[in-house]
Amino acid sequence: MKRRAFERYVAIGDSSTEGLDDPDGRGGYRGWANRLAARVAAAQTSPLLYANLAVRGRTTRQIRDQQLERASALRPDLVTLFSGTNDVVALRFDADGVACDVEHMQRRLIEGGATVLGFTLPDLSTFLPLARLIAARVAALNEALRAASASSGAILVDFAKHPVGSDARLWSPDRLHANAAGHARIAAALAGALGLSTDDSWSNALPAAPRRSWREKVATELRWGSDYLLPWAWRHVRGRSSGDGRAAKRPHLTPVLAE
Repeated sequence: MKRRAFERYVAIGDSSTEGLDDPDGRGGYRGWANRLAARVAAAQTSPLLYANLAVRGRTTRQIRDQQLERASALRPDLVTLFSGTNDVVALRFDADGVACDVEHMQRRLIEGGATVLGFTLPDLSTFLPLARLIAARVAALNEALRAASASSGAILVDFAKHPVGSDARLWSPDRLHANAAGHARIAAALAGALGLSTDDSWSNALPAAPRRSWREKVATELRWGSDYLLPWAWRHVRGRSSGDGRAAKRPHLTPVLAE
């Protein structure tokens, strides 16, 4: 069966799709969506146009309200949709509502002729103790994403089932965003789901990590609390979002250079 060539790729979502924390060396962020676009462009002879409408801090409902219509208007034949992280850390979490919104977006985009691709959220509690408080929410989110994708026909990469996704070395110091190595693995997994590659080494475990003393562990936790947890909590107490005043980094379809 001949693999489909894509003409217009649109990415929608939150900070993960925007690319935090994968610096591009020019003051911005690269991220798995940019990396995937480059992989798609390299795998075909026809040109690829790419837009990224994602904005950090957005919940699933905000993505539906603010990005879906804009994405549909671009007539994409490939869409990546990832959301839910900001839903599970909110004061209230409605798994059924997330499932409904995700399935609505997937169906709308698929009916417009797009291949829609997403993924589940790995377990972060192995290196983020506070994540244990929302572990049930993350599990419910992943079930919602699985159910929505199974119903709509969207492609879902189930990262939650791969232990390497929970390795702290693939995550940035804030422990909520993938680092460059993590973004590279996400892009590789998505490329494989599209049939662009048969290399599944993205799911391989990393070498055993060196053991750390209890003093190093305590110092790391204190530094994380000061640098990331307290600023995040203060922002949310005031009803602010990291995405306030921000716009999409790539709002228009522009050509992608194959790497």
